[in-house]
Amino acid sequence: MFRIGDLVAHPMHGAGVIDAITQEKVAGSMQEYYVFKMPVGGLLLKIPVANSETIGLRAIITPEEAESLMAAIPSLEVESSANWNKRYQENLQRLKSGDLREVSRVVKGLMTRDARRGLSTGERKMLQTAKRILISEIVLTEQADYEAVETRVDRAMTQEAAV
Repeated sequence: MFRIGDLVAHPMHGAGVIDAITQEKVAGSMQEYYVFKMPVGGLLLKIPVANSETIGLRAIITPEEAESLMAAIPSLEVESSANWNKRYQENLQRLKSGDLREVSRVVKGLMTRDARRGLSTGERKMLQTAKRILISEIVLTEQADYEAVETRVDRAMTQEAAV
């Protein structure tokens, strides 16, 4: 169970802090909720404590894990289906996994595709979401500036893998 002040990551929204833990009556029974607040954008969510593990709420990565991830991005393999719908579904599953390496694959794959052919409106939105998820967690982990982390991520995504 998380406590107030814990830094956590939500698979579809990115990283934030447990701002409060509240009890509310829903359908006749009392339930506990985490009040999840994102520092970037100010999004506020209420996440049922009982379902938080199923949803994929987890503690944010360590600074060492963040550095390891940033170093691994240039060599990440990205494969994408030519079929738009299949590619979109595969990327959505990667995002829902909550695994930052998989989120990085989505970002890298969509950035590569955008540079070559451009993206549909749906994929452009997915790219923005995936970048926000990735960057927000690194920002909280390293207590860094959003724009500085975004620049580092963009640079890592376009860097060639060291051979």
